[in-house]
Amino acid sequence: MPWFHLVRLLFVLAVTFAAYVTRPFAGPTELNLAAGALLGLLIIGVETRMRSAEVTALLGALIGGAIGLALAKTIGAALFWANTTDPRIKFLHSVILLVFPYLGIVIGARKGEWLEPARLVSLFRDTGPQKRYRILDTSVIIDGRIADICESGFLDGTLVIPQFVLKELQLVADSADSLKRNRGRRGLDILQKIQKMSGMDVMISDIDFPEIREVDLKLIELGRTLQGKIVTNDFNLNKVAQLRGVEVLNINELANALKPVVLPGEFMKVFILKEGKEYNQGVAYLDDGTMVVVDNARRMISKNIDIVVTSVLQTTAGKMIFGRYIEAPPTVQTAAPAAATPPVPNGSPVVASAKVNAK
Repeated sequence: MPWFHLVRLLFVLAVTFAAYVTRPFAGPTELNLAAGALLGLLIIGVETRMRSAEVTALLGALIGGAIGLALAKTIGAALFWANTTDPRIKFLHSVILLVFPYLGIVIGARKGEWLEPARLVSLFRDTGPQKRYRILDTSVIIDGRIADICESGFLDGTLVIPQFVLKELQLVADSADSLKRNRGRRGLDILQKIQKMSGMDVMISDIDFPEIREVDLKLIELGRTLQGKIVTNDFNLNKVAQLRGVEVLNINELANALKPVVLPGEFMKVFILKEGKEYNQGVAYLDDGTMVVVDNARRMISKNIDIVVTSVLQTTAGKMIFGRYIEAPPTVQTAAPAAATPPVPNGSPVVASAKVNAK
């Protein structure tokens, strides 16, 4: 039995025993025992419902109830001049004592989100325009396309480069593996290029979270702290950040959104690069990397052909286009009719020479 079940059982027994000792109801002992047990179970039910509530809502209800109770006591004390023996005055005191704590609890629970630290700080911040932070991930820096996006002006706000990301880039650049070393140096060159761009606000952040070891989790915590967006092309980081309530700008999703729209029935020219998995299929690629699977194109490898689009499939990895190569009908060449030989008269020299030869 878990410990909290044992605590609940002991609490119900304690309330039942208190009802047995004090006997709040005039009657048999069983009535007081039942009333005590019912009251204990009712409190356990309230506790179970409160367990799923937000901490800020509970704190807001507690503060609101205390304020409402204090306000009710103040109003009740202000009515000292009224005749307390009058039943209407007694009813008014009871209503005040019930209404104000109730309103305080309800309003405090509904407005409890204002007790969050970020909301409290926002009350004392300047009402002017706030900075919009874009936190760069290691993968998007090494990828390099972020420099072109910044240069085109599509990415606004302050680019934040955390120190732990720079440290990870330096470790990759100092790797013994030549491929990793080249990628790390490329990332450092991309950062230098972004810093030299005019109109780009780049900030090196010293904020770190020593208790967190993973760089991805540090980025998520930094996004929460700065209330910024993480710029990445890491699929796993994208999902984890969204689950934790941090907004993400995914470069791969942007690239997929900018791919040209192709509709079934349209014609396009492609270069067949290799054969496909199915029979008589050829595979081509567009300039943006989109795969095109073409039926009846296996023998057209290494050739540019015109195809008709049959369907478009959108997947998590990108877009795939299916098409069909329509062969041109063969041209049938008909033989020209032989020219008719004109009749030769008998008295012509040709006929005469033929007769001489025949003799």
